[in-house]
Amino acid sequence: MAPGERGATAIADRVVAKIAGQAAREAIGTLPRGGRAPQAAVTVRHDAARVRVSLELGYPSDIGGQCGAVRRRVVERVETLVGMTVPEVSVLVERLHSAHSPGTAEGRTA
Repeated sequence: MAPGERGATAIADRVVAKIAGQAAREAIGTLPRGGRAPQAAVTVRHDAARVRVSLELGYPSDIGGQCGAVRRRVVERVETLVGMTVPEVSVLVERLHSAHSPGTAEGRTA
């Protein structure tokens, strides 16, 4: 039987989201103290995945540089592991954690 006649493989959106979240974690390296791991949401259509990643970063940091690294790593891992194209990766920085002010991780303001 020819490969095309055997069936199809479907990969759930949540699986692609898990891969994207782990790739974002790899890209930012060490999580800030009190920070949570990056979360990803994915919309898959045909063989393309649009990804939204929310994350927390340490302060001070190069926000633009880290977001660019996250985008590149997510595209690389999803394309390599799942075989889907990734035309869009949106990155939302939800919080900055200061190593000098432990109260900021809990939302305290001055």
